[in-house]
Amino acid sequence: MNGIVRINGEPALPCDADIVEIEPGVYSVLAGGASFEARVAGNEITIGGRRFRFDIDDPRKWKRSSLAADTGGRAVITAAMPGKIVRILVSAGDEVTAGQGVLVMEAMKMQNELKSPRAGRVTAIEVRENDSVKAGAPLATVE
Repeated sequence: MNGIVRINGEPALPCDADIVEIEPGVYSVLAGGASFEARVAGNEITIGGRRFRFDIDDPRKWKRSSLAADTGGRAVITAAMPGKIVRILVSAGDEVTAGQGVLVMEAMKMQNELKSPRAGRVTAIEVRENDSVKAGAPLATVE
């Protein structure tokens, strides 16, 4: 299982928990030296006869930040790590929505689409395709 399982907003399992689906909707959980059977239906989980509501924070899923999306002014998209620009998806002057792909960067043999943190107009593209960039380098600006 990927992501962080939260019950009542708090992480529910230690990071070293081993979770295996043994049949559809039924999981074997080994955590903290104990073994549990967890039955999942929708966003509820039953463990030892107790039912809990849960949600999963998936780190791969883009989350709209209310601060970034609603803030006026300039948002600069930067490189999180060194890499190579593979594709530029927009041009300077284009209107973008929050979460829209702006460019694709390859880092550590993986291609990552970098998205606009807010709606606005792309005022600058600081790189070209095939450029190598350092971590923290500004790539594009949205206003």
